[in-house]
Amino acid sequence: MNLFHQRLFKNFVPLHDFSTRSPRTTITAMGGGILANKVLLIDDCPAIHGLVKARLRGEPIEIHCAFDGDTGIQAANTLAPDLILLDVQMPQMDGFEVCRRLKNDSRTMEISVIFLTGATSAEEKVKGLELGAVDYITKPFDPAELRARVRASLRTKYLIDLLARKAMVEGLTGLFNRTYFDSRLLAEMAHSSRTGNPVSCVMLDLDRFKHINDTYGHPFGDEILRGIAQILNDNCRTEDTICRYGGEEFVILCPNTPATGTALLAERIRNAIESFRFTHNGFDIHVTCSFGVADLKQAAPPGVVELADQALYRAKHEGRNRVVVAEHPAAAQAA
Repeated sequence: MNLFHQRLFKNFVPLHDFSTRSPRTTITAMGGGILANKVLLIDDCPAIHGLVKARLRGEPIEIHCAFDGDTGIQAANTLAPDLILLDVQMPQMDGFEVCRRLKNDSRTMEISVIFLTGATSAEEKVKGLELGAVDYITKPFDPAELRARVRASLRTKYLIDLLARKAMVEGLTGLFNRTYFDSRLLAEMAHSSRTGNPVSCVMLDLDRFKHINDTYGHPFGDEILRGIAQILNDNCRTEDTICRYGGEEFVILCPNTPATGTALLAERIRNAIESFRFTHNGFDIHVTCSFGVADLKQAAPPGVVELADQALYRAKHEGRNRVVVAEHPAAAQAA
């Protein structure tokens, strides 16, 4: 957070307060079309909330408030903040227990936590750091130290996120790679198991891609892969995860969507690819893809990917350039 960015964020607007005790508004520093970092403050003392807001006024952040551990955990799941400022000494559930629960939940385990404490003992600080906190700030706050530690934590998170994203992105198409897909699949399956919401998967493969490479050359084949990636991005929702699975094969993970709905998406993409014309040396080149679709209701995890792959194989076998939805295992056996 350099001085240039700080000058961009001058306007303050009200945000959510997750407290049930009072309708306090939260200061934010948003402006210039750039999203501010979200900071969640969990502390049972209203005076501390006012003090932190005053000390961080002018920083490029949104400050959201919670006044107890349970509300704070709920807010962390709802907001997905970039940083949590967490009081150690709170009634009912202390900060250590809040941190332990946050770090044991896949949805919140990566959120940076800075403990706020009036204690100065090394033993307490070590305990918090071992639970996964990144720093400590001792009450009463020194304004400059508070700002510096918050900035440092947010800067570190930005760099870690940047490195993680680069490690999870496939270089040719700019899509996520298979490693990222595997991690998202596990997370979505766990969420589906808790909530009962459907998760579906689309596997698609370019038809006769080897012939394209052999005929027109690999550089043109790479151009087609990038074009397919763009079509996928143009047609999928923000919450869908699009990955290059390997070679000329792609995969889409669609949360909160059954196979019937995802099949409609696959058909829309299939039609967009079939209608698109790639150009090579002034000539239009026609390409198609085959699709297999499955959802968690059709297979126990991790069989959803296997079933989608089997449906893709059927689409290839039945003539290519089509969408096939995987049959439910019980229905297939009955048939």
